[in-house]
Amino acid sequence: MEYLDFELPIKELEEQLDKCAIIGKESDIDVTNTCKQIEKKLEETKRKIYKNLTAWQRVQLSRHPNRPYTMDHVNAICGDSWLELFGDRNFKDDKAMIGGLGKIDGQSFMIVGQQKGFNTKTRQYRNFGMANPEGYRKALRLMKMAEKFGIPVLTLIDTPGAYPGLEAEERGQGEAIARNIFEMINLKTPIIAVIVGEGASGGALGIGVGDRVLMMENTWYSVISPESCSSILWKSWEYKEQAAEALKLTSADMKKQKLVDDIIPEPLGGAHYDRVTTFKTVSQYITKAFNELKDLSTEELVAQRMDKYSKMGEYKE
Repeated sequence: MEYLDFELPIKELEEQLDKCAIIGKESDIDVTNTCKQIEKKLEETKRKIYKNLTAWQRVQLSRHPNRPYTMDHVNAICGDSWLELFGDRNFKDDKAMIGGLGKIDGQSFMIVGQQKGFNTKTRQYRNFGMANPEGYRKALRLMKMAEKFGIPVLTLIDTPGAYPGLEAEERGQGEAIARNIFEMINLKTPIIAVIVGEGASGGALGIGVGDRVLMMENTWYSVISPESCSSILWKSWEYKEQAAEALKLTSADMKKQKLVDDIIPEPLGGAHYDRVTTFKTVSQYITKAFNELKDLSTEELVAQRMDKYSKMGEYKE
């Protein structure tokens, strides 16, 4: 288990608990009460830390190396029903953007999402979850296929942003993202979007339009990352914590501003502490969202989606 800087008190107590258990096994000393006291203190410390997380600490949790990525969710929730589809039928297959068919509680979904990779080799292979234009065009191709066959769309968002390279811009990165937003607004099938990690900038918006947009508890969703915001406003990354607070990018902030529809709770400590519970909870929320949408007519679905996004940003003086 890897620990973040604010989790070091937990690491110390867990190490003490392990040592206590070893002493109990290797000697005749009864350490039961001592171990119980450490366990109690460990539980209290965890609750104290995780119930009072700052915006920046939630950003750190969303990037935790042990956190389940998009394909972890897909494999756990869909099992053997997952069938991956490839290519944008124009340029090539983008490995940062995955897509395919899968069943959740017996219901077929067209699933699209960003995949980061879990070690150096796979992160390079997946381009760190930063899709090129062909990734967004592949996503759109699959969503239009889902529309044709009346299959609901599920998007899983986890990206530090769309790939900003010169070749991506040459192939129309901005146009590809804008086209996806335009087409998703008018897509004649239910769309459920779930932010499972980072939701940064247009990279997230390119597959982020939905009838129901859900955020996992320890994720973030913003037009810019805290580091980039800090470097623009203060010419330094040192103010990323202040930037994170100012951006109002946490799930609670986004729900309060009515930019997302619901928050998916995570186990104490984050999704990586109990993957089984995490996958079960995510599956339940997806099913719940679909049940709210499945009986709507195509016209009602598109009208409600347009109305929802038209109201965003409204305010009274």
